[in-house]
Amino acid sequence: MLFTEPAFLFLFLPVLLGLYFLQRGTHAAYGNWLLLIFSVVFYAIGGGSFTLLMLASIAFNYYMAIAIDRARGATRPPRAETLLSVAVGVDLVVLGIFKYANFFADNVNTLFLVLGVRPIVVPRILLPIGISFFTFHAISYVVDVYRRDATAQKSPVHAALYLLLFPQLIAGPIIRYRDLADQLARRVVSLDDFAYGVRRFVIGLSKKVLIANVVAGPADKIFSMPLAEVSAGHAWLAIVCYTVQIYFDFSGYSDMAIGLGRMFGFRFTENFRWPYIAQSIQDFWRRWHISLSSWFRDYLYKPLGGSRVSPARTYLNLVTVFFLCGLWHGASWNFVVWGLWHGLFLVIERAWEPSARRPGKSPVLSWPVWPHAYTMLVVMIGWVFFRAPTLTAATAFLKSMAGLNAPARTPYTVQWYLTAEVWLALAAGAIGSTPWVPALAQSIATRRPPALRVTVDALSTVTLIVLLVASIMQVAAGTYNPFIYFQF
Repeated sequence: MLFTEPAFLFLFLPVLLGLYFLQRGTHAAYGNWLLLIFSVVFYAIGGGSFTLLMLASIAFNYYMAIAIDRARGATRPPRAETLLSVAVGVDLVVLGIFKYANFFADNVNTLFLVLGVRPIVVPRILLPIGISFFTFHAISYVVDVYRRDATAQKSPVHAALYLLLFPQLIAGPIIRYRDLADQLARRVVSLDDFAYGVRRFVIGLSKKVLIANVVAGPADKIFSMPLAEVSAGHAWLAIVCYTVQIYFDFSGYSDMAIGLGRMFGFRFTENFRWPYIAQSIQDFWRRWHISLSSWFRDYLYKPLGGSRVSPARTYLNLVTVFFLCGLWHGASWNFVVWGLWHGLFLVIERAWEPSARRPGKSPVLSWPVWPHAYTMLVVMIGWVFFRAPTLTAATAFLKSMAGLNAPARTPYTVQWYLTAEVWLALAAGAIGSTPWVPALAQSIATRRPPALRVTVDALSTVTLIVLLVASIMQVAAGTYNPFIYFQF
């Protein structure tokens, strides 16, 4: 079920809210049972029989966490370490079978074809929706218990709800158990919290349906054009549109997830912090999909030695992490190249840092425009590998961006794609991807006369209502358009 579906907006969510707030005051047992039941229904609508896999994974990690906790408490670290290895190993095997078995078989068969060996036959395996996210949630849970950063949850309802909570179940953010444990036991929803949650949800909804879905049209159409017809203008328009689309699609989902969580008394961590104003690739990854980048930092990069080892080993750690980050996003060489592309520039930036600190640096090169332009160019080139269906298509598309091909004539000119609606969505995307509007609102709220603040608050409320109405109209008139990160 999508957050943008009428069935969710006008049936699932209102019914759940109505039942949830039958209990006033502190929300605990009743609210948790209700959210758990609705979360199972939410997943089952899209996940079907894979719901049983999800429930089995939850049961397995629930019991393994308790066993690890007991082993640690009984001062038997070797046994706890063995149990942790089993838990993480099983989680990764399940992820590997469902997400990477066909990818592995296809690549092995390509090698066998060259060697003249009979190919292996592996049936096509469907990918359970959200498997990468709930696997990473489960791994972080058992690892945190092993590290004594958290205590194993004895209540199966609380443990299941942590892994199944529907706002963040399919596409994150990836929330650490220690950040949610107290909220699972007891939470209170104030009127201000609920109002904030509604506002955040509406903002996320409008990001998705009024910006991301609109610019997705030109991006999808141009990426599906015959490559021989793609001019430099077509290619740049498509990648600009996709750059706007993926940010507003995923940050819109995160806004909706955070808003929904707040409506039910949960406070989720932020997942984006204006990534398109970053001044470096390092800065970009501190701002983009923060819950994922921090997961890789805490559960992979630091255990590998992080930056505490030699420079060469640090560079290898960075490349390893981003190779796996790319592979996590999808069983395709495109995603691997995308991850390695970002890893390469992280290595270059880390190697460049000592020389960049030397005195006598050119004032022209220190102008903030250049680091930002460099960062966005690297990010946008990377998005080509993320969006193109194959490596061959990505390479051809990059040639078109560089103007290295002679495109065939096509009736679908660049201007044909640039409708008034697309222009408006691109303009909104350019403004909305920077913190200018929130900074202006904050300035007015803290420094201006009370009368002006009242006017701004009224204007904000009207704007929110307009966005909600426009979004609902777009949802009613639109077609099925899932979130990009649902495929991961």
